[in-house]
Amino acid sequence: MNFGSPEFVLAIVALSTGGWLVNNWIRARHGYSLEDEWGGKTERGDSAETKALKAENRELHDKLDTMQDRMVVLEKIVTDRGYSLHDEIEALRDKPAASDAGTPLNIKDRERI
Repeated sequence: MNFGSPEFVLAIVALSTGGWLVNNWIRARHGYSLEDEWGGKTERGDSAETKALKAENRELHDKLDTMQDRMVVLEKIVTDRGYSLHDEIEALRDKPAASDAGTPLNIKDRERI
């Protein structure tokens, strides 16, 4: 391969240009600023639609964070052992006494069974 031939020089220039084009295409697709041919950056101007979408996105993220905080509090309340224990005690209080509970012991007279 002759490194001084015009074909080799043209191949290097074509590969460099192709790489630069692919780089800018990827950057534009992901919202980064673009590079010009001298290495400077060209900032993208945000349209009104883009600004509205960013504001809505920020609003939704804030709302989601608030809901997650509330969910954590609710999970703590529901999984708290005292909460379910309180319900069990109240359920026992509401039950009528069974008629066949047996004979009550007279503790003062130390009655034996």
